[in-house]
Amino acid sequence: MRRHVIVLGAGMVGTSTALQLALRGQDVTLVDHQAPGRENSYGNAGLIQSEAVRPYAFPTDFPTLWAVASRRGNAVRYRPGALPRLAPRLYRYWRNSLQRNYGPVAEAYAALIRHATAEHALLLGNTGADDLVRRVGWRQIFRDRRQWAAFATEARAVADLHGLAMSVTDGDELAQAEPALRRRLAGSIHWQDPWSVRDPGALVERYAQRLRDLGGRVLLGDALTLQRQGAGWRIAAGGGIVEADAAVVSLGPWSDGFVRHLGYGLPLFVKRGYHRQFACATLPATALLDMRNGVMLAPMQDCLRVTTGAEFALLGDKPSPVQLGRSETYARELLAFEAPTADPVWMGARPCTVDMLPVIGPAPRHAGLWFNFGHGHQGHTLGPVSGRVIAEMICGEPPLVATEPYRASRFDR
Repeated sequence: MRRHVIVLGAGMVGTSTALQLALRGQDVTLVDHQAPGRENSYGNAGLIQSEAVRPYAFPTDFPTLWAVASRRGNAVRYRPGALPRLAPRLYRYWRNSLQRNYGPVAEAYAALIRHATAEHALLLGNTGADDLVRRVGWRQIFRDRRQWAAFATEARAVADLHGLAMSVTDGDELAQAEPALRRRLAGSIHWQDPWSVRDPGALVERYAQRLRDLGGRVLLGDALTLQRQGAGWRIAAGGGIVEADAAVVSLGPWSDGFVRHLGYGLPLFVKRGYHRQFACATLPATALLDMRNGVMLAPMQDCLRVTTGAEFALLGDKPSPVQLGRSETYARELLAFEAPTADPVWMGARPCTVDMLPVIGPAPRHAGLWFNFGHGHQGHTLGPVSGRVIAEMICGEPPLVATEPYRASRFDR
């Protein structure tokens, strides 16, 4: 049965959801307050991480916890003023990261991740976006030999368990593979299956254009104008009123505020991240993650993007220059690059849940309303596969994966 579906949010997750629905013959309207791919989907490191079968856990060992608490490290930072409101959710995040609880989480997460590149490949068809995608993997790079050896042992075990292609390279091999590096390092782990995208926002726009080509609409509008209308939904968008049978909430970090006004108190929080772009005569061959400092060096279309790790803060908190400033210093130890480009410093927010799994499925108390958000660090990776799963659920098709671990009802009890 052909339905009209409104999708709220034109980032990678929302745009992929709309496109997956259109590919199944549905009448789709994608609504956002600005053009597709201009928020968090623009500012990430551009990786499609098919190797990321283990979601980012909260630190559970004392040395790492102390480094975070004392604010000595750079990979994870926090805003002290945000802690009173964040503490209950961070505690639940920490509990779910403990070994006894983490196994089922990782299993459910891997069930989605293993389809990441295949679903991107399906959406790439007829978009002309192959020029944006490089199938070269990415590298974790290590300054410390002991850290490199420990991570290499774990990486081999994960790769063997999940059938992932990877290689462990020592400092000499790394220098040959990445001649742009200006100092010798201990070694690296090269994850070979993932893809990198030279302009993440442009990829989202290509998916949105394919949606238009299939007859879908991309309109400017305010998600908060969504209202019930009879058995369906309506929204003010594109200068008029759009009516639909169903609606999907894919508003990334703004999903929390949106669903709260509908009465859902889901345990969501954000991890903020920053980037700055620099002119660079010799870009690295792959994206490089400095594992000591949590700094990603990502080659973009015509510049180097330096991105930070995670900052625990409230969504509306003012930006802090500390983490990005340190990240630039660490990056210059590794690569020679020039002045910043004219692009402004960017800050975004990763939408996270306390159990590290996205929320995908029906709204428990609103017929015809669906949720697809909370993808944490991997919205760019998981957008097409989670979009497929929610589209299959809406269309009454058997979903690609079992959906119980991702449903909002796991929290709304």
